[in-house]
Amino acid sequence: MASKLIALIVIVLGVIAIAQLVRVYELSSKLRKRQEHEISTRDNDFNAKLMFVFLVLFYIGFIYLLVKYGYTGRGIAASVHGKDIDWLLDLNFFIIIGAFFLTNTLLFWFSYKYARKAGVKALYFPHNNKLEMLWTVVPAAVLAVIIILGLKSWNEITGAPDKETIRVELFSKQFDWTARYSGSDNVLGKFDYKLTTDKNELALVTTETIDSAIYVMENGPTGIKAIETKLNDRNIIFVPEDKEKMENDLYRKERLIRLLYQMKERHDAKADVRVWDDFIQKDTLFLCVNKEYEFNFRSKDVIHSAHFPYFRAQMNTVPGLTTRFKFIPDVTTKEMRKNKKDNKFNFILLCNKICGGSHYKMKMIVVVLPESEYKVWLKAKQKQTFKDMYFATAAAPVSPAAPADTLNVAVDAMAAPAN
Repeated sequence: MASKLIALIVIVLGVIAIAQLVRVYELSSKLRKRQEHEISTRDNDFNAKLMFVFLVLFYIGFIYLLVKYGYTGRGIAASVHGKDIDWLLDLNFFIIIGAFFLTNTLLFWFSYKYARKAGVKALYFPHNNKLEMLWTVVPAAVLAVIIILGLKSWNEITGAPDKETIRVELFSKQFDWTARYSGSDNVLGKFDYKLTTDKNELALVTTETIDSAIYVMENGPTGIKAIETKLNDRNIIFVPEDKEKMENDLYRKERLIRLLYQMKERHDAKADVRVWDDFIQKDTLFLCVNKEYEFNFRSKDVIHSAHFPYFRAQMNTVPGLTTRFKFIPDVTTKEMRKNKKDNKFNFILLCNKICGGSHYKMKMIVVVLPESEYKVWLKAKQKQTFKDMYFATAAAPVSPAAPADTLNVAVDAMAAPAN
């Protein structure tokens, strides 16, 4: 308490001291018979020299920081297009730093060179068409070059992939990432949010997942039948607000169940094979060096942003919308560890949007392997497909004419579908 009181007293005395100094300055100006706005030639020259000294010290400090810490600190690029991005960023910095030196030199040099001198009247220079054209056309041309080069890089990143491009889906939710690889057919199976359950977090569409979602919606602990039973139980007295909430929930689920039955009628069981061979990877994203990857992004809840800092790639993940980009990693994790002299280094996938209270935890390790090691890892994952891990007892994909009413998942292992 005493320290706070002392600090308050010091602040008050400081304010009083400043006020008194201002008052002394005003009185001294009156004694010199000079108004406050009148600046002597001596003071003007002194301020002009200070401007020049500040310019020199400013540049020395700027150059020192560039030499000591580098001008971006982003590290080397670990993807093919990342090197193009770095070149474009270097070009931008070259232009910006050049403009920085030019404008500040003119600003402080003119303040020093053309300080006010007694008896010298400033030149009134209202307009000049050539100068107007110069500082309009030159920046516009520079910006046009930067934008055109930027669009070229953007089109390369978001352009159509080749047949050999490996498809991977990155599913974001508060607060983690889930990767889904396209499997042996290199085709990502379809998804529909209405099929979201505990055993089908990514809402993938197959005959079995549709049947399971219908069963849970109708017979689950919070399903339609359970809600109807509670509402019709005369032994339960509801608060009006709770009853209205349950009725709204029932109405929503009745609408969803109709959509699920429509989905079941339209679904082609032949498409199940595209989902069954997909495999899901948590915690770590494994990539093969010098192979092109197309990443498809989804979000379950809010807007996230998939940011690969060392691969120079970033894309927003938006609920209800699939976004995408592609890149080729060309530096393995081992090579980067050697380059950085850090045996614990790992590439990383971050969320670059503040997506909630635990946003800081939303990250995923990325490991880039040589092709031989990647093939070994990939071979092991062939026995950990979506079907093997989540629907091991599911029947093999059936023909469109065969019935598809077999339920393979217990209701107590499923959660209610997401909104």
